[in-house]
Amino acid sequence: MRLDEIKDQIMPLDAAAMKECQRRWDSIAKPLGSLGLLEQSIVHIAGITGTADVDLEKKAILVYCADNGIVAQGVTQTSQEVTAVVTENLTKGMTSVCQMAHCAKADVIPVDVGVSRDVQGKGLVREKIAYGTKDFSKEPAMSREEAVAAIEVGIRMVERCKKEGYRLLGTGEMGIGNTTTSSAVASVLLNVAPQVVTGRGAGLSSSGLERKIDVITDAIETYKPSANDPIDILSKVGGFDLAALMGTFLGGAVYHIPVLVDGFISSAAALLAVRFCPQVRDYLLASHTSKEPAGKMVLDALKLTPILHAQMCLGEGTGTAALMPILDMACAVYKNMSTFEEIEIDAYQPLK
Repeated sequence: MRLDEIKDQIMPLDAAAMKECQRRWDSIAKPLGSLGLLEQSIVHIAGITGTADVDLEKKAILVYCADNGIVAQGVTQTSQEVTAVVTENLTKGMTSVCQMAHCAKADVIPVDVGVSRDVQGKGLVREKIAYGTKDFSKEPAMSREEAVAAIEVGIRMVERCKKEGYRLLGTGEMGIGNTTTSSAVASVLLNVAPQVVTGRGAGLSSSGLERKIDVITDAIETYKPSANDPIDILSKVGGFDLAALMGTFLGGAVYHIPVLVDGFISSAAALLAVRFCPQVRDYLLASHTSKEPAGKMVLDALKLTPILHAQMCLGEGTGTAALMPILDMACAVYKNMSTFEEIEIDAYQPLK
């Protein structure tokens, strides 16, 4: 599906399915609402999928891999080559998210949307837009056409996962320099100074952090990306991974698949999606609050309440992997617990 067709395809959540799901929760032999956000998440998923028969058995985490030209300006502790190495390790099950996803019984699907060299490996999806973005301290990160193409990669990946029977998707990314692009995007979307939203990423020194803030500040002042035009923001200071993540959130809303928001980078992309199409917000579920400075700020802007508060900031989709087993536990209670009627005791009544 093309990006220009998206907005007309996104419908409201299924209120009838949510009501039926809530009625099932209220019939289960336990105190009303006692699983809190876990219950609310299952109700939310019923609304997204259009059925109270919630099934999260087949899960995947989409990890978008791309390089960022801004790395040339010393905004990271490691070299750009790390992106390619970790991308190939994703295909071998040799990364943090792979280990966590194995425990969560979820597949990890790495997608090369812009790694700076050719990469290979079993299960790698090749959707390379270019060999990394441009150095946005010297020129815009990408063309508007490239930004749209990367967004459409994310939409297509959700469509593909829908056809393959996946019922729950997590979002992840791998790209050295992408906390710089995400901080730039967040600064524009939230209308706050770069120093407020920019952190040390994978471990910058104080001088490195100052450099990171300076290049973001200069780029925003030079290109003046429009806060009301997510594609303009992406093309000037974004990354291919952010664009594909944005497309994944759009695709989740179109194809009625629940998509979990990971940390700061993923949530910045989610905010881009919501600014592009506000209805997408109803289709988002937040996994955790990132330790990055703007992690909570972006979730607050999205009006999302995360379930986990673990001070994580690894990325790769690790936050979504951590949440998946918890949602499985909630589903087990929802589907398998006895009702008040079945055990012949009086049901709890809502307090006025």
